[in-house]
Amino acid sequence: MLRNALCRLSSKTGRVCAATSGVVQRALFSTGPQQKHGTFYEFRTYFIRPDQNSAFLKLTNEKIHLRTAHSELLGYWSVEYGGLNQVFHIWKYDSFSQRAGVRAALSQEPKWLGEYISKAIPMLTTQDNEVTYLVPWSQIQSPPKEGGTYELASFQMKPGGPAVWGEAFQASVCARATPGYGHLVGVFHSEFGPLNRVHALWWYESPDHRAAVRHEAHEDARVVAAVRESVSHLQSQSSKLMFPCSFSPLK
Repeated sequence: MLRNALCRLSSKTGRVCAATSGVVQRALFSTGPQQKHGTFYEFRTYFIRPDQNSAFLKLTNEKIHLRTAHSELLGYWSVEYGGLNQVFHIWKYDSFSQRAGVRAALSQEPKWLGEYISKAIPMLTTQDNEVTYLVPWSQIQSPPKEGGTYELASFQMKPGGPAVWGEAFQASVCARATPGYGHLVGVFHSEFGPLNRVHALWWYESPDHRAAVRHEAHEDARVVAAVRESVSHLQSQSSKLMFPCSFSPLK
């Protein structure tokens, strides 16, 4: 209807209709708010051989400085619940060209290759990565104090993007974060890896603290109503409870 109205208004020249037609189509096919910069976060999950878990963490603690000399590490965690013998880490990049440059430099770094990679790779069974962006309404928020535990809650939404489920998902997260049912560190939307996936990274004082506030939130009518609206767009979800490693910037 809007397009037809624009066409009628521009019938004398025909040119405005052609231009505005593109504007209307872009609006109709928009998938939601877009971020304004190129910064992205790479999620990496390493699956460790059960008999090598302690050795891998010790080696990484000793040699991670060789890696952080090249790009920013946001956090590094050992997974306690929701996945055994796993570590999860987040790396920040300003652009894809920066990441490519970092990877190229690391491939030529003798100490990194000889002192870490050659020893670490045999300790692993699988590696996985995912590229994510912060959602437009989220910023990285450090915990109020060091220590504690983190939860990575992952939601596989139905296809369609934030234009379909974005508002409902935001409402469900904010309904928990605003009253203080956990400290929200950041919310991330996948770009490479499984699409239509959103991750919420939470901080709690302890696993027992997490259990207590979850119980309290489930009795909050506002949270229940927001979650019910959001889950109509949900396909599946999972979570991991994680402890930060001693060398993790987010502790």
